[in-house]
Amino acid sequence: MNSLNLIESFSEFKEFKNIDRQTMMHVLEDVFRSMLKKKFGTDEHCDVIINIDKGDFEIWVNKEIVYDGEVEDPNIEIAYSDAIKIEPDFEVGEEVSEEMKFEDFGRRNILSLRQNLISRILELEKDHLYKLYKDRIGEIITGEVYQVWKKEILILDDEGNELILPKSEQIPSDYFKKGESVRAVVAKVDMRNSSPVIILSRSAPEFLERLFELEVPEVFDGLITIKNIVRAPGDRAKVAVESYDDRIDPVGACVGMKGARIHGIVRELRNENIDVINYTNNNQLYIQRALSPAKISSVEINEEEKRANVYLKPDQVSLAIGKGGHNIKLAGRLTGYEIDVYREGATDVEDVDLEEFADEIDSWILDELKAIGCDTAKSVLEIDIADLVKRTDLEEETIKEVFKILQSEFE
Repeated sequence: MNSLNLIESFSEFKEFKNIDRQTMMHVLEDVFRSMLKKKFGTDEHCDVIINIDKGDFEIWVNKEIVYDGEVEDPNIEIAYSDAIKIEPDFEVGEEVSEEMKFEDFGRRNILSLRQNLISRILELEKDHLYKLYKDRIGEIITGEVYQVWKKEILILDDEGNELILPKSEQIPSDYFKKGESVRAVVAKVDMRNSSPVIILSRSAPEFLERLFELEVPEVFDGLITIKNIVRAPGDRAKVAVESYDDRIDPVGACVGMKGARIHGIVRELRNENIDVINYTNNNQLYIQRALSPAKISSVEINEEEKRANVYLKPDQVSLAIGKGGHNIKLAGRLTGYEIDVYREGATDVEDVDLEEFADEIDSWILDELKAIGCDTAKSVLEIDIADLVKRTDLEEETIKEVFKILQSEFE
């Protein structure tokens, strides 16, 4: 390692765009001074001149002129006879500045300096990256897929920084290939082994909120406020919105003409169903709207227990519960109430149509029962379990489970 190689390395370091000029100069001076301290025990008598633009540097050692034969420390003192060779006008007691050639430090010191310089630059880069993304938590980032692994995806941003999109933060139906562009929200910034790790998310409610800000100008401008968002990523989401301007319909503005605005968001979220509802302080009305698209007959609220009993017509029950129970679960999370659904007038009805159990019993099981002429709950319960096993392709355990569901309706 000679001075030329170090200068080339120095020229590379100065190209780092994320480190400002002043910080870079301080780092370089600190690194050089630490080397001078190792060599001389002190750096107080040395001047370090750095030229960032040219990528070079100079080190000057200041020595006091003493009488010949009185030089005790050649690192900080110079004999008068040697000083006048540099400049004839010098006198005893004055200072002489001598440029120190880089080779004088020795190969080992130069290698150590370069390693120290690399280490400090990397630390600055890490610190810059941490601060940059710590301030961007909650923002949408667009990056390119660089590597796809089983549990996570490595994404590069515009500056080549590495970002992580874990499987747990992806939408279940997400599928990415190398080189593909991805949008996600910055969820958090962790430190692992002294290095920042930026975690992205596409399943967080904040991602949906940012998408609304991008697609709906009124939300971005603050004319429409998003009060709450709950999601079952990839399946369903509910967004409560409010406008303080009576002239603006918040739901209509979010959905757009013929659904133009909401369609872009739905596509980004892999066809996730999005229910946009008007927020209200009237809890009964809020719960009714939250259970959309089901039509509610009446609501009874217990404020102490934060529970709500919702009564619906039989044909609306499956809509209220939704596929996989997502609709009722999300409505509960949105409103903050534990919601129980009841069929309106079910206690007075002598029998119940099998179709009303579509939310609890698989459709293929219902089809098997209908195939043997059973269209109502009681028509099934009147037949012996063993007889049902013979007449259908259903197993005994399945029929027993169906019996439990049907019997609970009449208890």
